[in-house]
Formats: sequence, C-alpha cells, structure tokens
Amino acid sequence: MQDAYIVSALRTPIGKKKGSLSSMHPADLGAAILSATFDRVDLDPGLVEDVIFGCVDTVGPQAGDIARTCWLAAGLPEHVPGTTVDRQCGSSQQAVHFASQAIMSGTAEVVIAGGVQNMNMIPISYAMLAGQALGFNDPFSGSTGWVKRYGTQEVSQFNAAQMIAEKWKISRAEMESFAFESHQKAMRAINANHFADEIVPIGDFDTDETPRAETSLKKMASLNPIIEGHDITAAISSQNADASSAILMVSEKILKEHNLTPLARIAHISVRADDPIWMLTAPMPATEHAIKKSGISLNDIGIVEINEAFASVPMAWQKEMQYPMDQINVNGGAIALGHPLGATGARLMTTMIHSMKRDGIRYGLQTMCEGGGQANVTILENCS
Repeated sequence: MQDAYIVSALRTPIGKKKGSLSSMHPADLGAAILSATFDRVDLDPGLVEDVIFGCVDTVGPQAGDIARTCWLAAGLPEHVPGTTVDRQCGSSQQAVHFASQAIMSGTAEVVIAGGVQNMNMIPISYAMLAGQALGFNDPFSGSTGWVKRYGTQEVSQFNAAQMIAEKWKISRAEMESFAFESHQKAMRAINANHFADEIVPIGDFDTDETPRAETSLKKMASLNPIIEGHDITAAISSQNADASSAILMVSEKILKEHNLTPLARIAHISVRADDPIWMLTAPMPATEHAIKKSGISLNDIGIVEINEAFASVPMAWQKEMQYPMDQINVNGGAIALGHPLGATGARLMTTMIHSMKRDGIRYGLQTMCEGGGQANVTILENCS
C-alpha cells in the first residue's frame, strides 16, 4: 500500500451568521478555494482524478452534487469528476479519507478533498425537515426497524450534549470557561497571524469574523439554556457559519515527478460509531480504536483537533483520554471559529497541518462527533 501525501491545505475565512459570506453561492464559495489551490501549487489541475467534497443539507444551491459544481464554477477542466459526501459534521474529514484510500490503493494519483457550506442560505437540518411537506416528520420514526431498536425518542444533538455533560460531571460553569478560552485562543491566533498561510481571502474578507473578543463569562452565564432545565446554551455550542476548505493529496510518484513539497503524510485513517441517541460520544471509542490500530501512542501525538460541536464533547474526550488540555484545539475551536458543517473536517485538518508545521510537531490527531453516533479519526505525520 502506497503513502498518501498532502501538498496543499487551504480554507476561506469563516463567515458568521448574516456575515461576509452569507450571500455567496456555495458553488462560488467552493470554487474560490479550488482555484486558489492551483494558484499556489505548481500542478496541472487536469491531473486531478476526482474532487470529493463534504456538504450537509444538500438542497437548493447545495444540491446537484456540489463538489462537481464547485469545480466547474472555478473554471477548472471539465473532464475532472466530483462527488459529494455526507457523513454529517465529519463530511469533509471523510472526504479526505476517501481521497487517501484512492491514493493508498493505487487507484488514483491526485485527488482533492474538502467541503463547503453556506448555513446562512440553507439552515442547519433543513434536509431533515424538507420531507415534512411530503408527509415525513423526520428521517427515523417511519422506519419499523429503527423504532423497534431505538423507539420514538427524539434524536437530538442538544439532548446528547446535555447527557454527556451529566455523565462526565461537567458543569455549566466549566463549559463556559472552556468556551471562553476557545474565543481567547482564536483571538490570540488571529493577532499572531497564525492563520495567514491557510486562509484564502474572499475579496477584502480575509479574517475569521466568528471569534468574539468582547465576550465574557458574565455574558455567557446570563444566557438562557437552549432547552429549559438543561445547561447547554448558545455560548457553549458551535456557531453556524459559512466556509469552504480543500486538501490536495498526491502519491509519492506524483510528489517526485512534479517536485512537490509535502506538508504531511497520512499516517492513519479510521471511522467508528457509537449509540446514535447519545450521538456525540463516538470520538472516544474511535480514538481508542485508532491508537490501537495505528500503533502510534497518544503520548506521541503532539496536537489534537476535536470539533467543538458543544463544549461537553471535547471536555469529556479529554477526561476519558487523559490528554493534555493545552494541546487540544490550540487555536480555538468551533465555539469560536464556527462549524460550517460540510467544510469543518477539512478546516480542522488545514489548521492542524499549519500548526504542526509552525511548531515542529511530528504527529497530530483529528476527530469529531457526527450525526448517527459516528466519528472519524485521522493521524497525520509532519513532513516539513
């Protein structure tokens, strides 16, 4: 099995609710990152054998295989195909896995993976609700097999986040402190220009607009919970956002033939699942599986990116794994930077790759909770 190498990792700045990217068609948003990739890497885009993009709620401007549409909207070669992946929040991390598998197996030499999402145009869970006009209340309760196994209980990320907080004994105040630090870390990263090499400006928009420099623990404590009687508030949840991201991957043969400089090597990829009602717990068993299968000790992992869908998710992971908190989401996470669903997986990876390069870290691990109780894990080895 041959190695897969990452030679480019880029993303757009992240747009907030009603922000700078809110009116940008998702095809153009994705096209911007694809065009920029080949502006910065000396490689003929006609050599790309597939474009694999993550996207969730693929209706309206995100429908019709958005990966293919983004490529064409970028004016790139028509003979290159594209396909769209939906593993919920982990869609673009899964896109990277599919691209890696194609290169590792020798069935492809050049693949670009990433994702795009405009959550201002298409609200979160829109596709889950779109069937109501056709008589389907939700994707689950009409299934005899699902109801037999899981009953008619609500499938809710908010309930899951609350259950995790209760099981791992994480208080609201602790989650608010974690969220506050996420904003602080993101602001420090912006002020130190840590995102400069990974961000592709969209016109004059060149800086993430989601981190809140003015937030405070007092403001967070004043918010009402999303569900009465629970602890989860908007302040300790990921932000809806707009963005695109892209990872260009090649085989060693292409690396040598075109004299490309690798940023990272794919050291391990895997995906595992857990209870879909708990939904957000899978990063824990998925990490344990990845460490065992890869043979790379968690002690050798110098940085972790775990998506901050809710503060309780990375906090429970940290408690379970006993991993140093100061090596988790060192530039802030989705609470501060936003969670543009289909783009988040490759956005996390892009940020992790550039952090590894900047700080001389050999191994980095990325994981994230996903709808259906799933979690991808990627371990990267620094090549710089």
